[in-house]
Amino acid sequence: MVSGILVLLDRWQYNLSMTQRAYKYRFYPTDEQAQQLARTFGCVRYVYNWGLRLKTDAYYKDGKRLYYADLSKQLTVLKQQPETVWLNEVSSVALQQSLAHLDKAFLNFFEGRAKYPDFHKKHDRQSASFMTSAFKWDGQNVTLAKMKEPLDIRWSRHVSGAPSSVTVSRDAANRYHISILVDEVTAPLPEVMAQIGLDLGLTDAVIISTGEKIGNPRFFRRDEKRLAMAQRRLAKKQQGSRNRIKGRLKVARIHARIADRRNDFTHKLTTRLVHENQVIAVESLQVKNMTHNHSLAKSIADVGWSEMVRQLEYKAAWYGRTLVKIDKFYPSSKRCYDCGHIMQKLPLDVRKWTCPECGEVHDRDVNAAQNVLAAGLAVLACGEAVRPRRKLQSKRQGKPQRSRKTE
Repeated sequence: MVSGILVLLDRWQYNLSMTQRAYKYRFYPTDEQAQQLARTFGCVRYVYNWGLRLKTDAYYKDGKRLYYADLSKQLTVLKQQPETVWLNEVSSVALQQSLAHLDKAFLNFFEGRAKYPDFHKKHDRQSASFMTSAFKWDGQNVTLAKMKEPLDIRWSRHVSGAPSSVTVSRDAANRYHISILVDEVTAPLPEVMAQIGLDLGLTDAVIISTGEKIGNPRFFRRDEKRLAMAQRRLAKKQQGSRNRIKGRLKVARIHARIADRRNDFTHKLTTRLVHENQVIAVESLQVKNMTHNHSLAKSIADVGWSEMVRQLEYKAAWYGRTLVKIDKFYPSSKRCYDCGHIMQKLPLDVRKWTCPECGEVHDRDVNAAQNVLAAGLAVLACGEAVRPRRKLQSKRQGKPQRSRKTE
């Protein structure tokens, strides 16, 4: 009996995994802390833009590449110059981390995950990162370097473990947030038998292979008129005036309200799907290319497909679930789930259609979700992308159409 318990305990410990999780909270700084944060944000932004300019000029003018170590040495010299001696008023760790973020931005660019880094602007979101040597943590409070008092944080949930780094930020709506990064031991959720396929849409945000449809809240569409009016009023304000600052803040608050509600909806939905299902199959959508359609770009951006898939991916990894992505060219909507017949054409305005082979009546979105699940299970079994061969005959040559792999 004891040996059996020990075996189960060893298996449980083996399934545990160490993950990094960020806990984000809102905090309210004092006037003195707000001034120190403003100086920190300004210095971090200046160092980031300075490093970006050096790297760009060195590459395009001299053909050289500057890395983090090169910029770090030059930053030491920069802080000794009379015209930039004010950089010493803030934590040196935050300045070094801005160079590390710049190095990471270039790495993402060269690996195709992001565009070329842009210069940071004064009125955009500001942030600064602090490592363990630049803040104090007593289990309940966070005190940043160059500050005497701890931050007034609104603790909405418990932080497990000691933080390895913290990032303070101020968004365009003048709200302050702190993100605390901790190393956590996560255990996988109990296994369940449920398996689903997801079809992402615009009328309904998510259609599940079980037939359930989750409506699209359309957060941006709800506040679109209110936002347009605020932007028109902002455009009429005089440059540099206090009224323009107030108008910009009002526009930023509307944007923040839209983003917060969309983020809350996405997190609750993805958490529910990951907890209830063992296998989740989705399509590999090229959302960036799909937004080139000017008729659908606003609606596609409003529903947030990319963020939804991203959250499903890392939450599935956390909790021991399986997320499988199928080939983006898989004809999930045009393929009959019952007999496998593929329609040659199926316009977007056709929401229900009847299979000419077996006579089955399909709901377009539910049928697509069922096909996504079937293809996802085939991907797990075969270990490769699955795309059925077309059985249509070539009209010109009278020969069977060859698959893309044999052409």
